[in-house]
Amino acid sequence: MDSYALLVGSALSAGTVLAIAALGLLINEKAGIVNLGAEGLMLCAAITGFATVVVTRNPWLGFLAGMAAGAVLAAIFGVLVIWLNTNQYATGLALSLFGVGFSAFVGINFVQAKLPESVSYALPVLADIPLVGPAFFRHHPMVYFAVVLTVGLVWFLYRTRCARWANRPSRRMRWATRCGASASWR
Repeated sequence: MDSYALLVGSALSAGTVLAIAALGLLINEKAGIVNLGAEGLMLCAAITGFATVVVTRNPWLGFLAGMAAGAVLAAIFGVLVIWLNTNQYATGLALSLFGVGFSAFVGINFVQAKLPESVSYALPVLADIPLVGPAFFRHHPMVYFAVVLTVGLVWFLYRTRCARWANRPSRRMRWATRCGASASWR
């Protein structure tokens, strides 16, 4: 039975990165942008974060560096697609290929690098519950942040006034205006 708890716990830990990326892509899709370069963004952010942790021995600094690298590449994608009107598909694929090449090029220097030992993030009383404890209460804080982020995004997309306007494709320009953005960005 412990193997099932470990399976669920491993799935939650491994799926956190994909869930956060999927939430970002959901926001892109709601805005009418197709980002095929998400894999490249994730690879660049991963190698930047890993290299930062290896060099500084600080996992939170590595997380911030990875987040900054992903944000810079997302901003480049946004500038190219929104303001310069490049093809979304071609730009996304180019960004994806760039991410694969960049991560392979930079990552070659960190092949045998070892990360510092990680801290145990078990919740004190809840982690000792049989079956449920190992599955749900022994995770990194980012796992719980991803769950809160998912619930918050679902609430935003289905309960706020701006999101109700965004869900009607014929009124996207009025939605942008009511939410405070400029409606003439294209």
